[in-house]
Amino acid sequence: MSQSQSNVVVEVADRVTPELEQAFAKLLPQLSSSGKLPTRAQMEEMITSPATQLLVARSDGKIIGVLMLVLFRIPTGLRAWIEDVVVDGDARGKGAGEALTRAAVASAIERGARTVDLTSRPSREAANRLYQRVGFKLRETNFYRYETPKS
Repeated sequence: MSQSQSNVVVEVADRVTPELEQAFAKLLPQLSSSGKLPTRAQMEEMITSPATQLLVARSDGKIIGVLMLVLFRIPTGLRAWIEDVVVDGDARGKGAGEALTRAAVASAIERGARTVDLTSRPSREAANRLYQRVGFKLRETNFYRYETPKS
């Protein structure tokens, strides 16, 4: 799968490369200050799992963003969830976030997902506008999280 928007190309990562590891090292701290960088083995698991698809956005051949699409079957059907969308701060405004999101939605539809969900903090105003522009609707729901004890 490869989709493009302006000069941004989106592709599915099919193997862990030094370039991908370097991109994660640069991008993940921009997403979360508390998140730990995945090991090579964890990255390989993300890429090879049938439940996940790691989408990579490139501009001028360089990785400028990533998105994780998660698909899971529940009794009411196949569902999809978009997680950990991050575009390099120096590359924002080039359409990478939109290209990643549209590619993820297209992949989820192609694989038979009934819905595609995501969450975004209200303070991420540009991201929220993007998701609405792509067609996501704000839902009235209570979103709960249980944090497991740190080991």
